Amino acid sequence: MARITVENLSTVYPNGVRAVDALDLEIADGEFFALLGPSGCGKTTLLRTIAGLEAATEGSVSIGERDVTTVEPGKRKVAMVFQDYALFPHMTVSENIAYPLRVRRQPKARQREVAERTARSLSLAELLDRRPGQLSGGQQQRVALARAVAIDADVLLLDEPLSNLDARLRLEARTFLKRLQQEIGVTTVFVTHDQAEALALADRIAVMESGRIRQLGSPREVFGRPADTFVANFIGSTPMNLIDGAIENGLLAVAGAKLPSPVDLSDDSKVIVGIRPEYLTLATGAAGITGIVSTIENLGVSSLVTLECPDGSLLGLTVREQHEPAIGSTVTAVPEQGRLLLYGKESGMILT
Repeated sequence: MARITVENLSTVYPNGVRAVDALDLEIADGEFFALLGPSGCGKTTLLRTIAGLEAATEGSVSIGERDVTTVEPGKRKVAMVFQDYALFPHMTVSENIAYPLRVRRQPKARQREVAERTARSLSLAELLDRRPGQLSGGQQQRVALARAVAIDADVLLLDEPLSNLDARLRLEARTFLKRLQQEIGVTTVFVTHDQAEALALADRIAVMESGRIRQLGSPREVFGRPADTFVANFIGSTPMNLIDGAIENGLLAVAGAKLPSPVDLSDDSKVIVGIRPEYLTLATGAAGITGIVSTIENLGVSSLVTLECPDGSLLGLTVREQHEPAIGSTVTAVPEQGRLLLYGKESGMILT
């Protein structure tokens, strides 16, 4: 079993910064798990603490049934792929893949056999005699993955391995990574600041901020029902609409409109109303939020339309290409059933 258990873990730097703050987390055996958050939120420090490259100040890290908190990195049975791949430029692809076995003094025949087998599985068989400088970014990434897979580790740790690739290669590598993880079934922890990567790849996501987990759940849960306004702002290729509202006479007053409230609250309650642009549709004669079209941004197969509402609020919604309303026209945006969310004005937490 390669379950990862983190209990009350803190990693504090000498300057007093708590990069990881009293964190509890359990990652299931064979799970593809993403640590997601902005720069400086502690996700890479947490990954490096699991690997043993950073020392835990408090708490514990276990892999399977073994407490590895004070175990040196080489004895934790983890493999790590770094952001810059960390390939040896003077070594061939074959030598780079086999390097961890060489360090462990495995026989040369064993090194060659593992390097060739792993290279075949990652479509690198024709590149074994090349050096990293002769490879594309995508090929270098696969070599780094092959080196990690060759170790036959219990846990695979990925520190933003796609960030150095261009947009097209990143999409191809994403598909490749997902398929590879499913084939080898290794417990994988993936660090990224790109929410699209996390949503596409992970079985579960932990959204982090200031060394703590703000929400833990499946991609569908995190996207569809963010636990607080921080997560709501961070997740989504188009930002979630977050607009001040209030309960008046049992109805939700927001952006100059009166809508049924999704949550029973007392009158005069102050809230933040959350709705994703993807969950708004243009309609006539329906209860919704009316506004004047101020801008239209082309997103490819869809467009992001921004409405200026009577109270000055801005509301974004997406529409299919060639279905955009005219700039300056007055339209009504209607929320899909069950998609309107309310957050506490002071706490920022979702109201249920």
